[in-house]
Amino acid sequence: MITRQRLAAGVCALLAALTAGIAFPAGAVADETAAQAAPKVELVLDVSGSMRARDIDGGSRMAAAKQAFNEVLDATPEEVQLGIRTLGANYHGNDRKTGCKDTAQLYPVGTLDRTEAKTAVATLNPTGWTPIGPALLKAAADLDGGDGTRRIVLISDGEDTCQPLDPCEVAREIAAKGVGLTIDTLGLVPDAKTRDQLSCIADATGGTYTSVQHKEELTDRVGQLVDRAADPVATPVAVEGAGACAEAPALKSGLYTDREEFAQHRWYRVDVEPGKELRASVSVAADRTVNPDYGVLLRAVTVHGREIVRGEAAGNGRTDVISTGLRYPKAESDDENAAAETVCLQVSNSFSAASGVKTTPGMPLELTVDVVDGPDQASDVASFGLGRGWWLLGALVVIGFLAGVLWGWLSRLRIAIWRTN
Repeated sequence: MITRQRLAAGVCALLAALTAGIAFPAGAVADETAAQAAPKVELVLDVSGSMRARDIDGGSRMAAAKQAFNEVLDATPEEVQLGIRTLGANYHGNDRKTGCKDTAQLYPVGTLDRTEAKTAVATLNPTGWTPIGPALLKAAADLDGGDGTRRIVLISDGEDTCQPLDPCEVAREIAAKGVGLTIDTLGLVPDAKTRDQLSCIADATGGTYTSVQHKEELTDRVGQLVDRAADPVATPVAVEGAGACAEAPALKSGLYTDREEFAQHRWYRVDVEPGKELRASVSVAADRTVNPDYGVLLRAVTVHGREIVRGEAAGNGRTDVISTGLRYPKAESDDENAAAETVCLQVSNSFSAASGVKTTPGMPLELTVDVVDGPDQASDVASFGLGRGWWLLGALVVIGFLAGVLWGWLSRLRIAIWRTN
C-alpha cells in the first residue's frame, strides 16, 4: 500500500511537471514585418442571365449584388486599391465562342472614386454566359504588378459555361505564377456542382468559399474580404528549390513559397552560425483530390548527407494542408572566427493524385525559416517541446519524490499508531 501511494504521488508530480513545462515553452520566434505596398482587390461579378432569379429576400440576385456593392464601396478602407470586373454582362446572343469572351473591367483597379464606381454598378443588367475561367485570367492580369496583398473576390450563382477551360485549373495556374494572390468565392444559392466548383477555385489559392442566401450575408462577407486585404500580412517570397543540396538556393530568415510535384524532393540551404538555432517549418496544401494515406517529411542534413534532425507528419486521408517542422541548435564555438554551418533542408511528400486529376502545376508549398539565438546549451534540441522548462521539470520531479517519501512515512506512522491503539 505504501509503495502504491509513493508511486501515485510520483506520477502526479511528473504529470504536473510535464504540464508546467509545456505551459512555459521557450521564447517564440520573432515576428519580422516589412512595409507593405498598397493592397489591391478586384470584385468579379457574375452578370449572366441567371442573376435575374428572384430568390434572395424577395428580390433578384442582381439587386442583392448591387446593394452589397454599394454598401461595400462606402466602407472600403482608403488604403485599398479596388476594381470591378464583370462576366456575362455585355453579349446577348447564343454564340458560345463569343459568349465565353464576355468579360470586361467595369472599374479599373486603383484609388477608389466611390461615386463613379457606384454609377458603373448601377448600369448592370443580367445578360449572358458564365465565363468564370476567362474572367479569372483577366482579373489576375488586372492585379499584376506590385508586392502588396492581391485578392480576387468572385460572386457567382452558377457553374462555368465555358468548359473545357476548367476554372479550377485556371486558379491553380494563377497560383503557380506568383505569390500574394488569393481568390475568395461567394455562391448565391448555388447547386451542388456550383458549390464544388467555387470551393475548388478558392482552395487552389488558399482562399475561402461562402454560400450566401440573404442580402445581409452577401454585404457582410464581401466587406470582410475587402477589409481583410488591408490587414498587414507577411507576403511569401517566391523561391525555386533544387533537386540536390549542392544546387539549392541559400535562404535567410523569412517566409517562402514554392511548388512541389507529387512525390518530389525539394532542397534548400540555410547557414547557421555557432550559438544560433535553426527553426524551420513547411506546409504543403493538397489543392486537388488526392489519394488517402499521405505525409510530408522535412529533414535537416549536412552537406555530406548526414541527417541531423527530422520532422515528419503523416496524413489521415483529408485533402487539406499538412505541416511539419524542426529545430536545430548549433553549439557555441571557442573560436571567434568559426564559420557558419551550411544546413540542407529537404522537403518531400508521399502524395499521389487521384484518378483523372492533373499533377501539374505542383502543390503549393510554404516554407518558414528562422535563425534565432540558440538555447543556453545546444544539447537542449527540441527538448520534447519543453525548452528551458527542463529545469522546472527536474525541480518538480525532486519535489514529487520527496513528497512521495513524506507521504509514505506519514502513512506508516498512522498505521503504527493505529496498531498500537
